[in-house]
Amino acid sequence: MIDDGTGLLTIGQLARTTGLTVRTIRFWSDEGALPPVARSAGGYRLYDAASVARLELIRTLRELGLGLVDVRRVLAGETTVAQVAAAHVLALDARIRSLKVTRAVLSTVVQRGSGAEEMTLVNRLARLSAAERRRIVEEFVDEVFHGLDTADPVIRERMRNTAADLPEEPTPEQVDAWLELAEMLRDPDFRAQMRKVAEFNAADRGHDTPAGASLWFSRRLVQLGAEARERGIAPGSPQADQVLRELLGDADPATVLDRLRSHATDRVARYRELLAIVKGAGPEAAYREEFAWVVAALETRAGG
Repeated sequence: MIDDGTGLLTIGQLARTTGLTVRTIRFWSDEGALPPVARSAGGYRLYDAASVARLELIRTLRELGLGLVDVRRVLAGETTVAQVAAAHVLALDARIRSLKVTRAVLSTVVQRGSGAEEMTLVNRLARLSAAERRRIVEEFVDEVFHGLDTADPVIRERMRNTAADLPEEPTPEQVDAWLELAEMLRDPDFRAQMRKVAEFNAADRGHDTPAGASLWFSRRLVQLGAEARERGIAPGSPQADQVLRELLGDADPATVLDRLRSHATDRVARYRELLAIVKGAGPEAAYREEFAWVVAALETRAGG
């Protein structure tokens, strides 16, 4: 401390006491985080014991990643350390998610053997914000279901809320699936194809049809189709008749066949596979073979 009986410290003495550099302390002081308590006769800044404690707090907050604006707000009592820390936790979580996506993107590039141009596209698409990814999905769903008031609302919402974002720790396969899915959702030809699927769904329902009935039918189809395949029942065999009766009930087989043909195309099946991969379920969760078995069974009975 200076030898004037005041017990005050110069910046140099404060630096030696705390182990910080004079330059750092001067910068924090200039930014208003550590105002001097007095000035010497020569105009030099002076600090007291409370300044030492304040400086230690500033250093701790800075080491935790707080900017000087937040530091000043904490020191001024405008906010608490806990509140600022909570905000920084959210920011760090976002940064960690971004880094995980970046890691998955780089792994995808390695696996693909991508060149510079494709790497740029892969990175741009994969790093879209969650809001941007959701916008792509919502625009797709809105176009597919526009004006179809009798379409199953459960199906519409499931499509709207599916695959809008990558998992927190995406695998390269999930990043790759999302990239292919994003391109597919933007493709006018695929949108037209899915519009046809939605029109079949809307035409197959009335306003009094319970919501979710289409989903129930799909689950029943998958269950019965899987059981038939496990039992080795061929689509054209007499045993398949009973399976179809359990599935269709009183429904018109020709109408159901038309609708399922729209669901069983390669691109629609690939769409379901990509959704399953992004969700971490794997492509087998798209049930391509189960849909194909039922379509084949119906086609046999319809004469092709």
